[in-house]
This record gives sequence, structure tokens and C-alpha cells, in this order.
Amino acid sequence: MTERAAMGRPEVTGFFDETTWTAAFVVADPQTRHCAIVDSVLDYDPKSGRTSTASADRIRDFVRDRGLTVDWNLETHVHADHLTAAPYLKSALNGKIAIGAGVTMVQATLAKLYNAEADFRPDGSQFDHLFQDGETFAIGKLEGRVLFTPGHTPDSVSYLIGDAVFVGDTVFMPDYGTARCDFPGGDARILHDSVQRLYALPEDTRLFVGHDYGTETRADYAWETTVGEQKRANLHIRSGVTAAEFAALREGRDAHLDHPVLFHPSVQVNMRAGRLPPAEANGISYLKIPVDAV
Repeated sequence: MTERAAMGRPEVTGFFDETTWTAAFVVADPQTRHCAIVDSVLDYDPKSGRTSTASADRIRDFVRDRGLTVDWNLETHVHADHLTAAPYLKSALNGKIAIGAGVTMVQATLAKLYNAEADFRPDGSQFDHLFQDGETFAIGKLEGRVLFTPGHTPDSVSYLIGDAVFVGDTVFMPDYGTARCDFPGGDARILHDSVQRLYALPEDTRLFVGHDYGTETRADYAWETTVGEQKRANLHIRSGVTAAEFAALREGRDAHLDHPVLFHPSVQVNMRAGRLPPAEANGISYLKIPVDAV
């Protein structure tokens, strides 16, 4: 048996949320029917401040209909463009909520920005598990391995599960390029190094991205490519692009980008592993918007 065959080939099903352009995934072991959920979405209406679970319910129903057992709810980072539905899906389906250990750096920064409640602890304790770089974990008989891939954010990780790698916002589809690096703790040169780590994987490794925005020449949304395709054709960081070249391109683009519509709601909820801030004396939870601070 080859090393690749021994790693296993998970069944991957994508769930695309057009409101936030987010791709979430159910990653299943075909032998044991155990699975993980990657980067789920909790619907949030910024006009009314209301949450809903239509996107997450699609995943919930899929898992139940196929008789899958959820081992993990995996987060690739503290998302700044959508709220995670991990607590909701854990309550419905089980599965530990996990993220990379770098989340503590993000929590410390955000706790200061939003003047978090006095008992908020920026130690990652809101999550069930904090992964270390290189740590392995099981999904049924499949082995997953954690790759720290910071740059977009300090806590960004990729999950290598069998012959598939889930990269969050580290890279996007080859014809779209890469994610911004101007959020707190982001760094284009560090992202360049992280992408080289992905490019060191076998070229036929399936690569699943966390967002897609379409292009002028591609009408359909897409979220699956390969390491080889990225190395040959990524718009921003194909093989041979130096760290200096990439940083100049990325930083130039980032200087003209608006913040995501859901930036403030997303990071305040996601730094708490998907839970709303504690309710105040009137029983209502509030999200803050810092003025002239970002």
C-alpha cells in the first residue's frame, strides 16, 4: 500500500453561503462514517442584528440524513467575514470545537479593541481544543494533521486530512489569488512562507478554499483545486514568486480594500468560539462598534 493510500481519501461535501461567499465542508471517513465540519456559517443580518441557522441547518440535515457521526467542528481561524455556527452544530450533532493555538494572540488583541468583559480570558479556553503545529487527530480511521499557516491572521491553520487540505483563507482559487493580510497580526511575507508549506505537499493533494468570489471570466463559484494547480497558476503566488514580490503586490491591494461588512460582529463572536458576548442586565447580548479605532 502506498503512503498516499494509507492516508485515506475522505468524502468531502461543500456548502456554499452566497451571502458571505464562504465555503464550509463536511469531511467524512467512508469506512466509519465519522466526520468533521470545517468553517460552518451562522447567518447574521447586520440590519436587524438577528441570527438564524438556515446555512447550518443544511449541514445538520446532511449529517443526519447520511447517518454520520461528528467528531470535530474545526475552525481555520477567527473569521472576520462570517459568524461560526460551531456551537449550534455541536449542540445538534456533537463534535469538539477546535482551532489553532495561535487564537490566543488574536483574542488578546481583540479583547483590548472591544474592551471585553472583565472575566473574558484570552487563553483559548472558550474552545474545546487548541491544536499545536503538526498535531494529529482522528476522524474515524482517517488521520488529520494540523499545519500552522499564518499570514492572513496569526492564528490561521490548515487541516491536512487524508489526501485533502482545508486552507481557510490562506489561498483562494488560482484565478482569484490570496486573502488580505492587513488585519491585526497579518503579514504578507509570513503568508508567503505559509503558502510554500502548502506547496511542499504532493501536487495531487486536493485543496479546498474557504471563500470564493467568482471572477469576470468564471460565473460559477468554486472551492476545490489542487496543490499543483495552485503552484502553476495562482494569480498572486504561483511557484517562483518571491516573498518581496508577493508582499509588494499584496500590500498594494490591501491598502485599497474596505473592511468586510460583518467584521465587527464576526470577530467578537468568533473569538468566543461562536458564542455571543454575555447578556447584560436586561437579558440582551450586545455587539460593539469601536469608533475611529480600526
